Amino acid sequence: MPGPFTEFAALLLVCALAGAVFVRLRQPVLIAYIVVGIAVGPAGLGLVTAHDQIDLLAQVGVAVLLFAVGLKLDLHHVRHIGPVALATGLGQLTFTIVIGFALVLALGKGAMEALYVAVALTFSSTIIIVKLLSDKRELDSLHGRIAVGFLIVQDLAVVIAMMTMSALRSTGDAGDGAAGWMAVLVSLSWRLALAAAALYALMRWVLPVVVASMARSQELLLVFAIAWGVALAALGEWAGFSKEAGAFLAGFSLASTPYREAMNARLTGIRDFLLLFFFIDLGARLDFSTLGAEVLPAIVLSLFVLIGNPLIVMAIMGYMGYRRRTSFMAGLTVAQISEFSIVFVAMGITLGHVGVQALGLTTLVGLVTITVSTYMILYAQPLYERLSPWLRIFERDHPMREIAAESQGNTVRNAQAIVFGLGRYGSRLFEQLHADGVAVVGVDFDPEAVRALQGKGLPVLFGDGEDPDFLETLPLRQARWVITTFPQWESNRALLHALQVVHYRGRVVGAVRDAAHGRALAAAGVRQVLNPFDDAADHAAARLAHDIHEQEKTT
Repeated sequence: MPGPFTEFAALLLVCALAGAVFVRLRQPVLIAYIVVGIAVGPAGLGLVTAHDQIDLLAQVGVAVLLFAVGLKLDLHHVRHIGPVALATGLGQLTFTIVIGFALVLALGKGAMEALYVAVALTFSSTIIIVKLLSDKRELDSLHGRIAVGFLIVQDLAVVIAMMTMSALRSTGDAGDGAAGWMAVLVSLSWRLALAAAALYALMRWVLPVVVASMARSQELLLVFAIAWGVALAALGEWAGFSKEAGAFLAGFSLASTPYREAMNARLTGIRDFLLLFFFIDLGARLDFSTLGAEVLPAIVLSLFVLIGNPLIVMAIMGYMGYRRRTSFMAGLTVAQISEFSIVFVAMGITLGHVGVQALGLTTLVGLVTITVSTYMILYAQPLYERLSPWLRIFERDHPMREIAAESQGNTVRNAQAIVFGLGRYGSRLFEQLHADGVAVVGVDFDPEAVRALQGKGLPVLFGDGEDPDFLETLPLRQARWVITTFPQWESNRALLHALQVVHYRGRVVGAVRDAAHGRALAAAGVRQVLNPFDDAADHAAARLAHDIHEQEKTT
């Protein structure tokens, strides 16, 4: 019998091959992982026996996922979510829960299962949506920004839902009707108040110092981020919330630090790797003997998510004064359920609130809606052109809010140049460009260099210029110049590759220390190469030659 290590090696290889097929089909790889789990699990070939090891990695993956979600919820961002994101998010949540609950009840399910499934239908996949919008270069568009806003509302809602359902376990599952639910509310309120007070103290006095110390090393910062997320996940479970809620609060506690983008970018690969095991574990646990009865409910609920969710978003956005195209494009982003939906129902099984049938139903709906909505988003423009005449009902005669947003478009920050590397030479170059009136942004991974320049009121960001995920957060669409002062060719090669990944089309300038480095940059397509030593020597020689000639004239 092969050991766990051999099983893991085989699983990873199969997942890579299956993932390649699904990428060619323009589908999210998480569907490939679920299919692999089904194929190698008890319902398929029965090849996997290392269930405990896979389950442990799956739990860590979920914790890292919720930590990354909390990390994105910067307090300043939350304050500026905007009325449209808040109204659309809450409206869609309310509509989907109420109508979804009634639908699931009508399909013959019990009240608790109907509640779990209805709540699960409200969550859209932040990971998939952001990836699709990024690939289409629409993340900075009006509908992209609105979609990200109400995805944040959904992310907050899923954590509150997890906390609430987890609280039912410690209060007798609200079995006494109104009195039971009141007990749930009281229990959740005082625990939230206690957690908020503890988090405030940590965020105010402890975490800034600790994170600044950890940020001296890229590896240490990553290890600390994972350790903090998993530790608070364990603490959250012990305190009666849930692992998921604890991990989310861990991320939220670091969201206001200047290092959150760097941590989030570094976590992306690890998060995706660990979630692979969650979806494999999910597929392996599906009981196909019970899924036959769930096909019809899954079709009904999938149609509800694919059609009903976009319609309610379009209705709300149209009422608030947006054009039908913007409403349609934003609405398509909620035409699916997410990995959170599956995590939420899986938690319900752990708590003893629902059975595996609810998880099977939710997973089937997830497979259908994620598959179909991916193509809907990828081909949104042709789809809109066909449906546009029938969508006029969702547009006011005068879409005032969108017109107002367009009139403010020129006020968005417009970086002409981005300088990567703020060492002695890079920081001097950056400051001089800024002093000369160039709209320039600086990027560095040295926290002390970043703090020093930020203290002067300069626009500097902490992050890794070699990471494509971090580059996605920069204003590269507006910037026509990228200037790298990285001293090593390997770092510059990684930066150039990352710029290709994010489809940067501007001009790249490189500062080098020697001729070989300059030749390598030139061969990689860098049009302009600066050699600080040669340039300084040439400038100094020109000044000295001028002074010498002037002195010769006077003698």
